[in-house]
Amino acid sequence: MSLALEVLATGARTPVGLTAESSAAAVRAGILRGREFPFISPSGEPVVVAADALLAPTCEGRARMLPMLASVLDEVMRKLSPHRVSRCPGYVWLTLPESRPGFDDSDAAWIADRVRTKLVEYSLSAQVEITGRGHAGTLHTIGRAAQLSLRQEDALFVICGVDSYLHPKTFSWLEQDRRFKQARIRSGFLPGEAAGCLVLASANLRVHLRAQPLANVQGIGTAQETLRRESETGSLGVAMTAAVRDATAGLVLSLEAADALYLDLNGERYRSEEWGFVALRVPEAFRQLTYQAPSDCWGDVGAAFGTLASNLAVQSFTRRYAPGPRALVLAGSDGGQRGALLLQSPLPC
Repeated sequence: MSLALEVLATGARTPVGLTAESSAAAVRAGILRGREFPFISPSGEPVVVAADALLAPTCEGRARMLPMLASVLDEVMRKLSPHRVSRCPGYVWLTLPESRPGFDDSDAAWIADRVRTKLVEYSLSAQVEITGRGHAGTLHTIGRAAQLSLRQEDALFVICGVDSYLHPKTFSWLEQDRRFKQARIRSGFLPGEAAGCLVLASANLRVHLRAQPLANVQGIGTAQETLRRESETGSLGVAMTAAVRDATAGLVLSLEAADALYLDLNGERYRSEEWGFVALRVPEAFRQLTYQAPSDCWGDVGAAFGTLASNLAVQSFTRRYAPGPRALVLAGSDGGQRGALLLQSPLPC
């Protein structure tokens, strides 16, 4: 599906940076921020996680997510303050973790209620809604924003993603499923936590606000994978391939293939094998198969991935180190949702 949205601002708070710019710079430099956390593994050793630098270890789960989410909202509102966005009808749409031990639907509702209270500080009249869950939730939400913007061109979309695996119940769940990266687990991931934010608007609204575009949203694709992690075969990449084809439908492949790839690969074999099938099924969509997997730096950031990976692409456009004008973000949620987002630089690369 082709879109007519532009990125006006980004925000990020990650284990490697407290702003969008510093987080992207740290990932570009390959900085890893893993550290011991006071939770003992079955082998008797402290676990290693990628944790927020400012939050105390005694803070858990949703209580960790809220200050990170507030931080990125503060960041984007500071960036947008000269443009009088408070006069625009707004939507604050949240992508939160899928239900799991340590985070359930009541926790999600709690975060949404706290965000509604937070918006009073900005005098922003906006509807707050949970519109996505898991790694691919942000990409689904952007598709929804695209549909609404066709009918409401003066709307401002503040799309946020936040996640934290740092909760004892979540740690135990990951260990039981052999997904927690430890010496005895070959295909686990490093649990992380982060928040990200994208502010999207139509080109007409952006001109009215006299703001500069950071990126153009060129395409989005979502699909539902039936062969999930627990299947005997693992994913064969069918749904992700469909999402990529939808996101790139407006391009002349392979003349206009994606120049950069941002994937939510985290060390788990399931995700790596799925990506391998996608690369085989739709190679014409990619200029090259070299990709960036930022979990190497900030761990698996779950529901925050879509916003944060998009920020990496935006910063590469802004600072002119992108390999080309088009970037593709791919993500897959545990529940089976798959998403692909195509971003394009507003400037020649």
